[in-house]
Amino acid sequence: MEKIGIIAGNRRFPIIFSEAAKKKGYSLVAVAVKQDTSPKLKNVVDKIYWLGLNEFSRMFEIFKAEGVTKVVMVGQISPRRLFSKEIEQDPQLKDLLSQIKDKKADTIFKELAERLKNQGFELLDSTTFIKELLPKRGALTKKNPSFQEWEDVYFGFDLAKEVACLDIGLTVAVKKKAVVAVEALEGTDNLILRAGRLARGGITVVKVSRPNQDMRFDIPVVGPNTVKNLAKAGAACLAIEAEKTLFIDMAEGIALADRHGIAVVAI
Repeated sequence: MEKIGIIAGNRRFPIIFSEAAKKKGYSLVAVAVKQDTSPKLKNVVDKIYWLGLNEFSRMFEIFKAEGVTKVVMVGQISPRRLFSKEIEQDPQLKDLLSQIKDKKADTIFKELAERLKNQGFELLDSTTFIKELLPKRGALTKKNPSFQEWEDVYFGFDLAKEVACLDIGLTVAVKKKAVVAVEALEGTDNLILRAGRLARGGITVVKVSRPNQDMRFDIPVVGPNTVKNLAKAGAACLAIEAEKTLFIDMAEGIALADRHGIAVVAI
């Protein structure tokens, strides 16, 4: 069987990808990140190696020893770990971060992709095998946004694209065409909860891809956990960019949104 190497981050994205790849007959070797990757991944892949950020350079050695030539990056590493002392303890990771012009997510991932290429690895599109989880344009829930919510969707979409262009974040929260919150290092879930507190509910959350989004890494992702946080925040609507946003466990997430009366659309 052909092998695929997985650089696995947090949440369920690595598990979903691995399950789909296994159905296609691939053998999977995962490099999992301590304190981020779900332990459940070990039940899906053929072999798993657990590394701390201070062991980053071992990743290349592991894939070469396993005969891996194709690699995929799935799942995020907590952005807060940029400030971890672990980074100082691995020469290659320290060098990578010191050589790049800034610490934006896209900059870091592009440099990592280049280093993988230089080591002889092909970096795959992270949505390989799971294209059906990229919703097409249209309403996903039974409930459609109200007129005011549609106005917030389009207002928020343009704003989110500008923020994404600067690589600050991919998500904004708005209410009645007022900007409530903009995503940065804290991530989408924390943005949603913060916006809910600030606006006292009724927010519309808009998540987009970067301009010229590289589908090999750090693509926008939502799932049932996103919807749970929308419910906690008293949100009215979630809008995601069609065919560019991965909706993990989509049936479960949409059913949950329907139960809470939250409109979900892909635009």
